[in-house]
Amino acid sequence: MKSISILVITSFILFSCNNSSENKTTRNSNGGSLIAAESMSDEELAKNLKEFENEEKLRIQKEKATMSSMKIDKEMHDFGNVRPESDNTCRFKVTNTGKQPLIIKNVEASCGCTTPHKPEGPIAPGESDFIEVGFHPSATQLNEIIKTVTITANIPEGSQVVKVRAFVQ
Repeated sequence: MKSISILVITSFILFSCNNSSENKTTRNSNGGSLIAAESMSDEELAKNLKEFENEEKLRIQKEKATMSSMKIDKEMHDFGNVRPESDNTCRFKVTNTGKQPLIIKNVEASCGCTTPHKPEGPIAPGESDFIEVGFHPSATQLNEIIKTVTITANIPEGSQVVKVRAFVQ
């Protein structure tokens, strides 16, 4: 039994330590295999890198061609003093300052007491529309309250944040 165990362990070590020059693959951090760069000349590597850089530049240009930019009239709206269980609304004016239609994909509040509503359609270059934000504080939300609204759009930054503030008494 002991000799069989030694034979199995020795075989395992011999087969797992195969360092032949034919094996030109390595493993990346995700477990996938990569072809070793040793199999390419410096010229081939430089050519492949140049092709990759050109493809990446084209991809970025295409992506930017579909993007716009936006300006929001204020970063924060202050409701001032409000009562619990009261309905409060404000509007943020969004202007398309880009050359492509501005598409507001989503508006998301940091709390259920804040309900934003986005424009339904795209905003043409140079045009404006509004994001309406409702704020309904509960009886447990006393004192100063600051909530955020994240606006996701086809802009280079991906999203922008505005805030609403109230002092609940």
